[in-house]
Amino acid sequence: MARLLHRDAPGLLPDVLDWVDSPWTLLPFPPGPTFRVEDYADDGRYVVRAELPGLDPARDIQVTVDGDTLTIHAERREEHTDKRRSEFRYGSLTRSVRLPAQPDAKDVTARYDQGILEVSVPASQAKPGGRQIEIEHAG
Repeated sequence: MARLLHRDAPGLLPDVLDWVDSPWTLLPFPPGPTFRVEDYADDGRYVVRAELPGLDPARDIQVTVDGDTLTIHAERREEHTDKRRSEFRYGSLTRSVRLPAQPDAKDVTARYDQGILEVSVPASQAKPGGRQIEIEHAG
């Protein structure tokens, strides 16, 4: 039977492993925080999915298309409470993806469901023009 370790309040020095949350933090210029994305082609459309759990799509997520670049900007705001410890990450995150063609921005759709943002872009070549995409919230 496995035994669970119980931690009491931290002593004078926190555990060394608590300082290092990933091997990237040991680099002199670690990459900034980001979020994971995946993309695929589906029935003449290019689909980009992003993991953005716990965000309000109307308030915390912005999707824009400008030329052949799709940009997803998200912000997680810190709630001010009396907490002893937090491993949550707060702040702004931005990710840009080069699209396979310059889409008609009017035909780009975005949908947020259970922590996943899905942006669908027509794969055909069309007129350029940038705009912010409204996100449909499922649920």
